[in-house]
Amino acid sequence: MGKVGKRAWKTIEWLLLIGVGLVFVFPFLWMFITAFKTMPEVYQFPPSWWPNSWQFENFRIAWSSGPFLTYVWNSLIVALGTLVLQFLIGVPAAYSFARYRFKGRNMLFGLSLIALMIPSQVIFLPVYVQMSHWGLVDTLWALILPFGASAFGIFLLRQAFMQVPDEVVEAARLDNASEWKIMWTIMVPLAKPVLVTFGLFSFIYHWNDYFWPLIMTNSDSVRTLPIGISMLKAAEGGKQWNVIMAGNMILVFPILIVFFFAQRHIINAFVYQSK
Repeated sequence: MGKVGKRAWKTIEWLLLIGVGLVFVFPFLWMFITAFKTMPEVYQFPPSWWPNSWQFENFRIAWSSGPFLTYVWNSLIVALGTLVLQFLIGVPAAYSFARYRFKGRNMLFGLSLIALMIPSQVIFLPVYVQMSHWGLVDTLWALILPFGASAFGIFLLRQAFMQVPDEVVEAARLDNASEWKIMWTIMVPLAKPVLVTFGLFSFIYHWNDYFWPLIMTNSDSVRTLPIGISMLKAAEGGKQWNVIMAGNMILVFPILIVFFFAQRHIINAFVYQSK
């Protein structure tokens, strides 16, 4: 293939990448633009691609429509609390599957992988009954405890721990390092990109989770931000889309900030796993 052919393929490749990127970016761009529009501009046809005047008032209306500060705080507690619990359980489990040889290891790991195939909507009823027996319904614990063990996190960390050379672990054991010390001071730092990537995925999932808080909470004091956004839509009659999109911006903004600071670790994690 000559230089002209290579340039043509390169151009096509860039055009495809730009097209795919626009498909993913356009909904966020439209949400951003709509959040600053007036009501007549929202329903204008053909639609305007830029607000004539930036309506920051939409964010004030969305924020004051309910206890949004409480919603945000609850979402942070649930997302971060679940993440910490998943790390405390997932790291030792992954280390055991990666570095220990014991009877039934493969069967137990296979059972944990099966858990990846079962959506939470399938098991919510027995979990709800259990939370009710414990008196945890309508508390933040009911949003954290059922997700304390992540099969996806155990799988990712196991794969990362298995890539650490055996010589590193054996050298630490010869220096009389305990298994606990090896796990937290050697294995975890070496798997940092994978930990950050899983942490980001977990944070985004539980920050955006709508189904579980919907069935486990009854009062505003323990509701999370996605529930608050859905109630905003109901309160606005489903008509003031500029205010609703402003509420969605409040929901999405923390995720964008987290992703911005963690994107380097995500790229490193994919490179790490491909080695």
